[in-house]
Amino acid sequence: MATPKTVSFYTLGCKLNYSETSSIGRLFEDAGYQEIKFSEGANIYVINTCSVTDFADRKCRKIVRQALRYSPNAFVVVIGCYAQLKPKEISEISGVDLVLGAAEKFRILEYIDDLSKATDKGMVRAGEVQEAKNFVNAFSFGDRTRSFLKVQDGCDYKCTFCTIPLARGKSRSDTVGNVVENARKIAEMGVKEIVLTGVNIGDFGNGTEVIEGTRPKKDAMFIDLIRALDEVEGISRFRISSIEPNLCTDEVIEFVAQSKRFVPHFHMPLQSGNNKQLRAMRRRYKRELYAQRVAKIKELMPHCCIGVDAIVGFPNETEEDFLETYQFINELDISYLHVFTYSERPNTAAAEMPNPVSIEDRRKRNKMLTILSEKKRRFFYENHLNEVRPVLFEKAKERGLMSGFTDNYIKVEVPIKESFLNQIRPVKLLEIGDNGQVKIELKEVTEMVG
Repeated sequence: MATPKTVSFYTLGCKLNYSETSSIGRLFEDAGYQEIKFSEGANIYVINTCSVTDFADRKCRKIVRQALRYSPNAFVVVIGCYAQLKPKEISEISGVDLVLGAAEKFRILEYIDDLSKATDKGMVRAGEVQEAKNFVNAFSFGDRTRSFLKVQDGCDYKCTFCTIPLARGKSRSDTVGNVVENARKIAEMGVKEIVLTGVNIGDFGNGTEVIEGTRPKKDAMFIDLIRALDEVEGISRFRISSIEPNLCTDEVIEFVAQSKRFVPHFHMPLQSGNNKQLRAMRRRYKRELYAQRVAKIKELMPHCCIGVDAIVGFPNETEEDFLETYQFINELDISYLHVFTYSERPNTAAAEMPNPVSIEDRRKRNKMLTILSEKKRRFFYENHLNEVRPVLFEKAKERGLMSGFTDNYIKVEVPIKESFLNQIRPVKLLEIGDNGQVKIELKEVTEMVG
């Protein structure tokens, strides 16, 4: 095929996927390709997939059809977790030309010249997930005022509901030196905030190559990484995307509480507030430890934002179990929830468990926790009204507006002022608007906090 000149990307799923899409985009750019908007009809479409839920699988199919409506003769490449888990299934989707697994996606340019529309079935280049044993660094740039910086990949945990180890392989991570170097590069690009991403970033420190039976000893821990990053000039904020409660140690919490650049915001997956469910999920903590972590954070940082992941409708979750979870979360001093409805995933232990919860009950429980999340967020926002806090501004989705987050993750939105974009400015939090975001008053720089 003639070398395509245009490429477009569509990313599904987590911040880690966004960091990897951006890095793959730079590979294309270095090879002479022009990245254009999805709707502009590219020669090549790259779809980076997630496979946390069945919805993500269906979404992938929809995006393939959409790409071909924009550019019927385009070559469509599918990468990401779904591509590793179900390569054959994806290759049979009409219009898909290439499927790349976890170990192959960063070598995408090696396969482009072999693409052909001569067959009805896409070409699959997806080896066993064990082949994904090297760490490939990645960070996002160009689409917002913050960058997602990948520091770790894969997972050694065996949670019974999760397909991520099957899709991304064993835990491996970058070195402290490489992460710091990438952070400095991002600072030189003018980015003000870096979000640290990975599958299990608290497990940072495993070697860059995973070889069965010869696990390398950790040269550095997550605490060593964040201490080093706190010294990087040019970055105003570091944010930890998500960290397991058993790995969010007192040492990590105490460091963030006094650090120069790490903001008061933790996101810790809980999944269930019921110890019976946590055991069945093979989580590595009990709810008592989770409560201790929240209490420690709030003791040192009363203004800190704490986000929580929760799964409803896990097999054998009775109504009493769910109500115990609901009450536990209700009593926690947390700020918001990400609520996931359990869905059976092939090749996971949970998919074989007895006593599945009805779809109707799963939906009802999701709605209850979603409403609780809205109440928690509003209460957290209300507790900080009339305070002056720093906001990093960026363009909002709605035309003529700019939005941003305070250091402790309160979202604000105001009419756009171009000179404020990608700037951190102090604002006074006035009241909560109808859209749930906080109305503000801009303050003098001397009044900035955080």
